[in-house]
Amino acid sequence: MIFIYKAIDKEGSAKAGMIDSFSIDAAISSLQKQGLVISSIKPKDEKNDLRSKIPFFNRVSNKDIVILSRQMSTLFEAKVSALRIFRLISSEAENRFLRDGLVEVADDLQGGTSISEALSRHPKIFSDFYVNMVKSGEESGKLDEVFAYLADYLDRTYEVTSKAKNALVYPAFVVFTFFAVMILMFTVIIPKIALIVKDSAAELPIYTKLVFGFSGFLVNHGFVAFFGVLFLIGLLIWYARTPVGRKWISNFRLQLPYLGNLYRKLYLSRFADNMSTMIVSGIPMLKAIEVTASIIDNDVYKAIMKDAFVKVKTGSSLSEALDRHKEIPTILVQMVKIGEESGELGSILKTMAKFYQREVMNAVDTLVGLIEPVMIVALGVGVGVLLASVLMPIYDIASSAA
Repeated sequence: MIFIYKAIDKEGSAKAGMIDSFSIDAAISSLQKQGLVISSIKPKDEKNDLRSKIPFFNRVSNKDIVILSRQMSTLFEAKVSALRIFRLISSEAENRFLRDGLVEVADDLQGGTSISEALSRHPKIFSDFYVNMVKSGEESGKLDEVFAYLADYLDRTYEVTSKAKNALVYPAFVVFTFFAVMILMFTVIIPKIALIVKDSAAELPIYTKLVFGFSGFLVNHGFVAFFGVLFLIGLLIWYARTPVGRKWISNFRLQLPYLGNLYRKLYLSRFADNMSTMIVSGIPMLKAIEVTASIIDNDVYKAIMKDAFVKVKTGSSLSEALDRHKEIPTILVQMVKIGEESGELGSILKTMAKFYQREVMNAVDTLVGLIEPVMIVALGVGVGVLLASVLMPIYDIASSAA
């Protein structure tokens, strides 16, 4: 494996170059034996140079961060130095973007920067929540416990969100297949049937005329319709990224029948889990609220957290701040109030997080159980109506000919 390095020699002159070694530790050791003081060193990967310039590839998955946190927890527990931990993990990381980030973190640590500050320079990899948790670990001297907390938290978050997403994979596949079959029928099969029926000069029902008309439109103007749909999708994506669009989508999600309730429970579980993890780790209330507001990806609940931040800052309790909003269930407000009065807010929020996570899991299981038969019936009815509108005229023609 080839590493690119920058160093200073015994005479104080800057040097740069490449070294071939089986690991980053071995490369550093070899350079130090040559009397060089390493200022930075990172792997060279020529195959992925083009990929590194494409934003799509510059991403780190939740799974990568969970594994990273587990590794760091184990190594800190074993009393390995922070610099050596990041050097070691960076040499083993498979994700190019993560590896480069960890190498830069190690370089910052070698320059005297704290771990939390070094991580904060890579917001695409480490969130505000992650950085603040690490900062609390540095202040308390319990980095091994904090990284274990982080791994557990990210595991829970990934489990809940991935289950919700995976529940939609099968329905999406069925819908895609349905539309593919419909397009094939409208552009290949129905036009041929339409020629036969129209040649008979028989009077066609209105629904058959509509089907034949739509089929003719797709055959003659299919490309225009296709690019028109692509344009509308692009327009919707652009609108969804504007402040007004994000707010509208956030409200729309919460108003959807059944799915709105699922989204609410998902956001509430994220709020409770995030707050409990930070409060238990000793992060101040205001900072915990501020970080939670930045993590929740719904503008409605984000606005609630920002309002709670202002109210708590001016002297209100968290329960009083949350009680002002109808989106926060009464049971959650009451439990927060009990936690404040008993001094066990962190553990009570953890209990509520588990409660809402179970609710999300149950809601997803129910949704999966309902959506399959409902979609099969709906698609069956759609195909049946389409076939009836096409075959009934043929049957009438055959009957009149007999």
